[in-house]
Amino acid sequence: MDDLMDLYEESFKRFAEGEVVTGRIISVDKDHVLVDIGYKSEGQIRINEFMDEKGQIKAQPGDKVEVMVEWWDDENEVVVLSKEKAEKVKVWEEIKKAYEADEPIEGIIASRVKGGFSVDIGVNAFLPGSQADLRPVRNLDEMVGKKYKFKILKFNRKRSNIVLSRRVILEGERESKRSTTLSSIHEGKVVKGIVKNITEYGVFVDLGGVDGLLHITDISWGRVKHPSELFSVGDEITVKILNLDLERERVSLGMKQLAPDPWSMAAEKYAIGSRVSGRVVSLTDYGAFVELEEGIEGLIHVSEMSWTRKVRHPNKVVSVGEEVEAVVLDIKPENRRISLGMKQAIPNPWDVISDKYPVGTTIEGKIKNITDFGLFIGIDEGIDGLVHISDLSWTKRIKHPSEIYKKGDTVQAIVLEIDKDNERFSLGVKQLQSDPWETVGQRYDVGKEITGTVTNVTDFGVFVELEEGIEGLVHVSEISKEKIKTPVGMFHVGDVLKARVMNINSEERRIGLSIKRLEESEHELISDYVNNIGPATSSFGELLRENLQEKLNEE
Repeated sequence: MDDLMDLYEESFKRFAEGEVVTGRIISVDKDHVLVDIGYKSEGQIRINEFMDEKGQIKAQPGDKVEVMVEWWDDENEVVVLSKEKAEKVKVWEEIKKAYEADEPIEGIIASRVKGGFSVDIGVNAFLPGSQADLRPVRNLDEMVGKKYKFKILKFNRKRSNIVLSRRVILEGERESKRSTTLSSIHEGKVVKGIVKNITEYGVFVDLGGVDGLLHITDISWGRVKHPSELFSVGDEITVKILNLDLERERVSLGMKQLAPDPWSMAAEKYAIGSRVSGRVVSLTDYGAFVELEEGIEGLIHVSEMSWTRKVRHPNKVVSVGEEVEAVVLDIKPENRRISLGMKQAIPNPWDVISDKYPVGTTIEGKIKNITDFGLFIGIDEGIDGLVHISDLSWTKRIKHPSEIYKKGDTVQAIVLEIDKDNERFSLGVKQLQSDPWETVGQRYDVGKEITGTVTNVTDFGVFVELEEGIEGLVHVSEISKEKIKTPVGMFHVGDVLKARVMNINSEERRIGLSIKRLEESEHELISDYVNNIGPATSSFGELLRENLQEKLNEE
């Protein structure tokens, strides 16, 4: 009996306060769970230590459970136990074991704290922000609530101080991947990678512990403004190894090299004279670049945009993004250049304008511009006709076309000449009516007395308007039988006077008048004119002489 008591007491002494032992649940009530740990009295554990997150009791009689002896009372034979503290002791032991064995441990990032994160690894541990990832984390909140593996950097159970690092784990994984990747890649190999970072000059791709640069010029045979137009961080892409420097661990990547260079077949596909269509991708002062297909762009020079318009800047004709049709004018695949013409895709209006408006045709159009030398009248799209100031009127002396016309007026004119080579279209307004000088001899017979208005007085004579646009000159010698040095002062503009017609020259558009011969008879004047007219120098002069001679014969 004494031996049994000694054995029992010896067993009891092993369970010191703070010691963790294994017991068996005897009973469960509303406040406590009784656990037999081999002592003369059962130990008590608060019921809430067996509750889960939903408040359900996770304890059944007969279940084994690890507990920690908190304290006991020999007189009252009471032992107080703790399941939670036993679990924490166990966690600390596992943490210590991992720390000493330099092994990783799993945990969940619980919250953000000053300088980093609080991590639940069974107990609270600290993860510095610099140890959270290989690179600084932009959005720290994204990591909260996620499970990761960590390396224990510092461990002090007495102070409950544990410092973790996720970065060390990632560096180790990266180094392992790096070695595997470097041993398996070579120039020309096609591999897959993950977009890691995007810059204006290219994309950094993680090939598996090794970063490669996909330069913007190697993304596509076509035009790429910024890599972010095509990629996002995290995208999986296929690339080709262009260059590999193992010593510096630099890898150059290419994506466009996965497809043939489109310029290799450009000469056959875009023969000179062929009609093409494409999208305007950029504008410069001298022209527009048009994408015919990915990687092939052609230039439409401003001089090749319109047959009729003088294009100062391509934005007056096309805009970026617009679809246009053109004709291939020249191609140099070796220089990766194609010259295009937009105007060649439509007929040249100057080739057909003479058929549409033959010389002598009467046209009607609006005045588009007025200059010192004439009017520009819109005829067809891009073609203006010029009415020179000399072709506005047969008789009026016009100093500037704006005296008669204004921009926007609708006028009629006759086609006088079309110069296709120099792209000139000449029109006339006065030609719509007959030249009054052609019939002036029929209206003003030699010797006839006329009445007119003085329009100008000079030292050599007086100009007299017989009708609108028709003037005659009274020479100073024909003013009076007396000798006069100058008529200035004798006559004034606006005076009305009478005179006789002395001579007519329609070709030179001149009429000679005389005041001093008003007293002579018409017969005497005609006879004198016929005798002094001299040899006929023109068909008109000869005709006039014959008519006057017939008139004398009749008298």
